[in-house]
Amino acid sequence: MSLSEDADPSEQRAARPAAANTQPTRVTFNRLELHRILNLYGRMVADGEWRDYAIDFLRDRAVFSVYRRASEVPIYRIEKDPRLARKQGMYSVISATGLILRRGHELERVLLVIDRKLAVV
Repeated sequence: MSLSEDADPSEQRAARPAAANTQPTRVTFNRLELHRILNLYGRMVADGEWRDYAIDFLRDRAVFSVYRRASEVPIYRIEKDPRLARKQGMYSVISATGLILRRGHELERVLLVIDRKLAVV
């Protein structure tokens, strides 16, 4: 099916079979999740603790990796894995050694493990 310049893209989307839309090809962070993660990232960059990041949208999970320096392994990975939504929770923060620091159903609570300013002492 070719898409001409005059065609309305919404009409082309409606013409697809319903079965093709049931299985997403990639897991992604939504706008609110990215806003929360990038807000934390911006504060940590301002504090001089983090310097770089990478986002990977894979078939089974979305990963936001945080680096102290661009040439190193990530110091933290913030992962979203929808397969775990009904179990331990789809969000997790993983350290550079692979240790799961926190896992849960709410991104806000999971990020508290690395967000020192919002953590209750």
